[in-house]
Amino acid sequence: MLTEQDKKQLAQKGITEEQLNAQLKCFATGFPYLRLEGAASVDNGILALNDEEAEHCIEVWNEYKRQGHHITKFVPASGAASRMFKNLFAFLDAPYELPTSDFERTFFDRIHDFAFFDALDDACVLSQGEGVDALTAEGKYKAVVEALLGEEGLDYGSLPKALLQFHAYDEFVRTPLEEHLAEAALYASSQGETEVHFTVSANHRELFQELIERVQPEFEKQYGLNYRISMSEQKPSTDTVAANADGTPFRQADGSLLFRPGGHGALIENLGELESDIVFVKNIDNVVPDHLKPATTRWKQILAGKLVEVQQQTFRYLELLDSGSYSHDDLEEIIRFVRHTLQCDHPQLKSLTDDELAAFLRKKLNRPIRVCGMVRNLGEPGGGPFRAYNPDGSLSLQILESSQIDPQNPEYTAMFKQGTHFNPVDLVCAIRDKDGGKFRLTDYVDPQTGFISSKSKDGRELRALELPGLWNGAMSDWSTLMVEVPVETFNPVKTVNDLLRPQHQ
Repeated sequence: MLTEQDKKQLAQKGITEEQLNAQLKCFATGFPYLRLEGAASVDNGILALNDEEAEHCIEVWNEYKRQGHHITKFVPASGAASRMFKNLFAFLDAPYELPTSDFERTFFDRIHDFAFFDALDDACVLSQGEGVDALTAEGKYKAVVEALLGEEGLDYGSLPKALLQFHAYDEFVRTPLEEHLAEAALYASSQGETEVHFTVSANHRELFQELIERVQPEFEKQYGLNYRISMSEQKPSTDTVAANADGTPFRQADGSLLFRPGGHGALIENLGELESDIVFVKNIDNVVPDHLKPATTRWKQILAGKLVEVQQQTFRYLELLDSGSYSHDDLEEIIRFVRHTLQCDHPQLKSLTDDELAAFLRKKLNRPIRVCGMVRNLGEPGGGPFRAYNPDGSLSLQILESSQIDPQNPEYTAMFKQGTHFNPVDLVCAIRDKDGGKFRLTDYVDPQTGFISSKSKDGRELRALELPGLWNGAMSDWSTLMVEVPVETFNPVKTVNDLLRPQHQ
């Protein structure tokens, strides 16, 4: 039974009672595992382009940009970097004072190689009266970590990754935010402008704004472009209610309902509000210094050119279907495109009449399109590409997380473990229809692809509801192509010591 306080809380967030009840029902029913045909590979759905095909895609993209289309780079950047420093937080809580684990020893042995070293050294002087080297010589290693992570120092333990110093150059250092601005100029500019959109948390928005205002003039001068930089926050209406073990609403000490952010899948609404034709989506921590950007730039152009090429053919087929002046041979041609290019099929196609077939094809063509870069699986944690069955019985390419795969099905778990490719979150998206209207992206979400996780609050266990992930179930009903990209385009920073890899030096 909802109290008046509950109803007021829902109204403030923009969540209806029906939505609340639907969320609570998810805790009772859970989410079904997806039915899989197999892991996607170069032999099963993933395109491996040769040099000639790649160069053609680049030409298509450059011509598209010359036409003055609206292009945006969309960067989810609201997450705090606390997980990046999990090992160092553990060191602070450890009963020993000297670096003991391999991770701890590596961090301190190479501490001078971090781009943030000079800032950390200054923070140590201000908070401890001595620099990093003097403190470590005296065995005060934890004081150095406290200066890095704590509020009295650099506060890296609570800042978002976007604002941390990642890369050192001869005369300056750059944050991931700045590296994304540099990247955008190289492949996402059109007619003298480049647009970048960051999703941020409310408590960090001012820090983002300060950094942007400071560096934007420098980037505009360097690249000869006007930057249009915007930000948005995850909407309170996309928060999800927490539940107790029995599925009843989790209540805080003051009796109020506990809501939590619904995960990156909530950002499908932010993406859908962009006034763009083409949108690049890339994680905040997957950036490299300038000398390694050529490979990234080349493959971003290739992915975008493939997207434009497929979109143009899709629009031509939609025009033909809408005209009504098509033959059975035309339908057969469109089927081949849907099957072999869009990698979408249905076991009942042969039994459909021409009118039913045209309706099916139109539905599969008239939707957002994404081209996803896929790298060879080198053991990084995360999701992978699969051919999976959809609620309407059709088969298509999907990016799945391990939580979406039935752990009791040995055939499916083997598919996941033996998959040849990994999802690096390298997407280019087309979000307008053939008439130039915007697709309502929330219409293409599969609500049955969320998942439930175990968390805690104030020492009490709770169950948390995650919305379908942005590049997982939130894009489930998009037309999806997958292209193999080189592993050098994928350089994530999951822990602070990843910054010591050659790609970040």
